[in-house]
Amino acid sequence: MNDLSKMYQVYVNKELQVNKNEILNVARLKQKTLSFLHDLGEVCQDSRCFIFWEKEEAIHIYQAAAVSHDLKGTELTDMKALAAAGACGFTDDGIPLKDAAFLLKAMELAAQLNLPISLHEEDPSFIEINGINHGAASDFLGIYGSPSIAEESLVARDCMLALKSGADVVIQHISSGTSVELVRTFKALGAKLHAEATPHHFTLTDEAVIKYGSLAKMNPPLRTEKDRLAIIQGLCDGTIDIIATDHAPHSAEEKSRPIPSAPSGIIGLETSLALGITSLVRPGHLTLNQLLEKMTVNPAHLYHLPSGKLEPGAPADLVLFDPNEKWIPTEYHSKSCNSPFTGWELYGKVKRTICAGKTVYTD
Repeated sequence: MNDLSKMYQVYVNKELQVNKNEILNVARLKQKTLSFLHDLGEVCQDSRCFIFWEKEEAIHIYQAAAVSHDLKGTELTDMKALAAAGACGFTDDGIPLKDAAFLLKAMELAAQLNLPISLHEEDPSFIEINGINHGAASDFLGIYGSPSIAEESLVARDCMLALKSGADVVIQHISSGTSVELVRTFKALGAKLHAEATPHHFTLTDEAVIKYGSLAKMNPPLRTEKDRLAIIQGLCDGTIDIIATDHAPHSAEEKSRPIPSAPSGIIGLETSLALGITSLVRPGHLTLNQLLEKMTVNPAHLYHLPSGKLEPGAPADLVLFDPNEKWIPTEYHSKSCNSPFTGWELYGKVKRTICAGKTVYTD
């Protein structure tokens, strides 16, 4: 109840701020507040969505709100109320929105609110077992897996919807070279498209599943070397403007299950910078400044965050790191350790993290 009370007060404060020059109807306020809390409750069902925490954290936590009630893709949440309460964008996270007409309405409303809408692009009708690319590696394992058309078909559709709606649309954790080309084409046509790449998608291929098992199982799956190189090219030419981790912790017990029944996802926060330096900067694909732009400046600008810049009056949110220091991840601050990169020799070691002028981490 403490969480609900705090969220109620957050919303009341927002409502009062927005309506400070009008007399509020108490019944209307209560109804809108309950609707807001209902929406938050639905978002809470997904463990990777950030909510207003009861205790203050040492870092900033920004919340993206759900697009649909119960994450079912059939009824819009109160996007205006969620935006007024501080949501920095909208997403149903790892659940694809299958109804194109519904999604177009959501995009149009997001455009009116000047907030991005982020999409997980996998059509389940093409997939037998998710998390493993359909190809040579899945054949070796005797698993049909997830073909790239599952992603590409939704990316093609949503590029069209982005062009039609005028919304800022984010293609999350892009994995297919064809998807990259679709985003490139529709950007040239004027769509306000953005694309994310993860460190695992620009570092590994589907062959990693043979070596690392479920530690290399994620949605969307790792794909071929051709796809990996296309993602790197997309990062180089600006088609892909954001690097995100898709951080997904799971217990050792969960990941020890057979590949078909093990959950998808890996942790990525603690190795993301080092993998960017190791896989992109040192081979000469990106400069260090270009890497940092895709990890900080671009996401902050897209989601209208106050961070991602160094200037007087800006938040003193800094990460100090040595780009040349070699290190091997063996233990993590995360409670989970589900990563295929454990034991890798990486370049780029974080030495200190500063948030709002206070040191919150030292090596």
